[in-house]
Formats: sequence, C-alpha cells, structure tokens
Amino acid sequence: MSTKEAYKQKINTELELAQAKLLAFKAEAKNSAADVRVKYNQHLDELQGMVDATQAKLIELDAASEDAWEHMKEGIENAWDSLGTAIKDTAAKFKK
Repeated sequence: MSTKEAYKQKINTELELAQAKLLAFKAEAKNSAADVRVKYNQHLDELQGMVDATQAKLIELDAASEDAWEHMKEGIENAWDSLGTAIKDTAAKFKK
C-alpha cells in the first residue's frame, strides 16, 4: 500500500467516526426541547458542512498523482483539524 493510500485510509476511518458522532448528536438533538433543538440543529448543520468539505478534500486527494498528493496534505489536515475541534465543541455543548 502506498503512503498516499495509507493516509487516505486513515482519514477515511477518522471521517467515518466523525460521521457516527454527528449522527449521535443528531439523535440527542431530537430528544431536546424545541428551542434547544433549533440551536443544536444549526450547529449540526455547520458540522455537516465541515464533514462534507473534508470528504471533498479526500476526493481531490484520490484524484491527485502520487507526487502531487503531498502538497494537498496540508489542506486536508486543516480541514480535519477544524472538524475535530468542532466535534469536541459540539460534544461539550451536548453535555451541558
């Protein structure tokens, strides 16, 4: 397995975990009071956008050549870091 494929597989696995957490947050939001649910749903929509953006970066990575993908790594790392931070923030908000 190439380094590119291993990296892509790692990010894909992490993204699947993020999507599972997002689904769990959505399920929790459904059980919240209406005013709280609206607030959470807005936040979860933003989180979904970040998941989608990270997936788009992975599609770009998949299309990149073995030489070019290294240059894309920073953008993917930035997208992943933002998503990870947003997930942690959401988890903290749901615990309140």
